[in-house]
Amino acid sequence: MRRLIGWSLFIIFLVLILPYLLIPIYSLQQVRPVSTLMLGETLTGRAYERQWIDFDGIAPVLVQSVMMSEDGQYCAHSGIDWQALNLVIDDALDGEATRGASTIPMQTAKNLFLPSTRSVVRKAMEIPLAMWMDLLWSKRRMMEIYLNIAEWAPGIYGVEAAAQAYFGVPAAKLSGRQAALLAVTLPNPVKRNAANPSSGMKRLAGVIEKRASQSGAYIKCLYD
Repeated sequence: MRRLIGWSLFIIFLVLILPYLLIPIYSLQQVRPVSTLMLGETLTGRAYERQWIDFDGIAPVLVQSVMMSEDGQYCAHSGIDWQALNLVIDDALDGEATRGASTIPMQTAKNLFLPSTRSVVRKAMEIPLAMWMDLLWSKRRMMEIYLNIAEWAPGIYGVEAAAQAYFGVPAAKLSGRQAALLAVTLPNPVKRNAANPSSGMKRLAGVIEKRASQSGAYIKCLYD
């Protein structure tokens, strides 16, 4: 029994500490990480598609659209948007419905290391991982990894595979409207289809496209 408990504690410790050991390795440009969802696909024998593309091979308008849709303060914070997070906590304490406060680093931490099921524990684990990644990675590397591991449709991971699957073009050739439609697909890639958008998606994509066109001051950490 003692041996079983010892091994169990060791495995728990390894699971908790391994992401912090992998994050410095993932800072290397030649490393191409995979997400927990991709690992799940492999372990269950399901095929998936992912084509890694370097940051410079992604249309800037796609990067702008994702930032404006997912994390408008990406260049300003250090992994966590504390103001948005505090508002969510206040709403939860008041018994009100909460809105999302996940930054791109937090979403990257979840995609790389944590289960996709929503819970307070998972959210608490995201925060230090996001801060550690933001400390060790450049903003460009963070965005590059995020865009290459995000799920854009069932079995489609990474923006290059998504651009090809939805629009038949490489990620470097995405138009403003195509980029906006992909960006608004990210929160729910199972139910949202960028190639066949609902009227609600079209309206939201229009808002994101306009914000992306005015986002120059927000993306200096990526293109200066």
